[in-house]
Amino acid sequence: MKGMAVGSSIHCNTEYTALKKVLMVKPTFMKITKAINETQKHYKETNIDTSLALKQHEAFVDVLKEHDVEVNELPPNPRLHEQVFTRDIAFTIHDQLFISSMGEQVRKDETAILKAWLQENSLPYQEGLPHSIEGGDVVIDGSTIWIGKSGRTSFRAIGNLQNRLPSYRIEPITLRKDTLHLDCVFNIISEHTALVYPPAFTEKDLRKIKSHFDVIPISKEEKFHMGPNVLSIGNKKVISLLQNDRLNQVMESKGYLILPVDFSEIIKSGGSFRCCTLPLEREQ
Repeated sequence: MKGMAVGSSIHCNTEYTALKKVLMVKPTFMKITKAINETQKHYKETNIDTSLALKQHEAFVDVLKEHDVEVNELPPNPRLHEQVFTRDIAFTIHDQLFISSMGEQVRKDETAILKAWLQENSLPYQEGLPHSIEGGDVVIDGSTIWIGKSGRTSFRAIGNLQNRLPSYRIEPITLRKDTLHLDCVFNIISEHTALVYPPAFTEKDLRKIKSHFDVIPISKEEKFHMGPNVLSIGNKKVISLLQNDRLNQVMESKGYLILPVDFSEIIKSGGSFRCCTLPLEREQ
């Protein structure tokens, strides 16, 4: 396993400050077997071209390294076809890393590989959140944590997390049943700006989001192509899908530097740049 130096720090308090260290997995064994989200159902017949997915993932990693992000990798396992989506298996809040309680049986073994890597690198973690909670539903906003109540994340787990983090304010957001994770429809790209797919939310929750952020609305087509699932790497630099032209132009018009990457093969499995990265450290 490629690992960090012993004693390396863990710290993430936002979704947009300079990204320093991240954990990823190559899509070596990526394929759709049992379709576990709406996007996979759409692409199950054509499935994934693994060689193309690997090239696209490598190009993404190259962009991260060009911008001084340290990329650490977990070993891909031939039995684990969803392993590329490292965001789901854990989440970092301030200086604590929480191991997710995976909602789908096919993904539970991914956390064991992560735990082995964390132990090898002497990095502490918490686990044992009840029922299910996945990192794709956890969006960090300073002392506020936005958490999607989805088919993968339960109110019981959200309540338990709030008990563990008494100094943080957790804002639960109920998602429409066809929404996989919160980060498929909501992503914070700077202190006051968020990408949002409005139909995914109740009127009450949408009002709550709009009271905190200037919202850039995402279209239905952009949502299908994982438009909100960008990765902010600091200084208003945003890695975004090459094909989402309109959205990229809107972000550019608001002062963001867009780093376009073709991720069209990987998004067929229902995740994009944010899903494929588990931040371990961002600038404080």
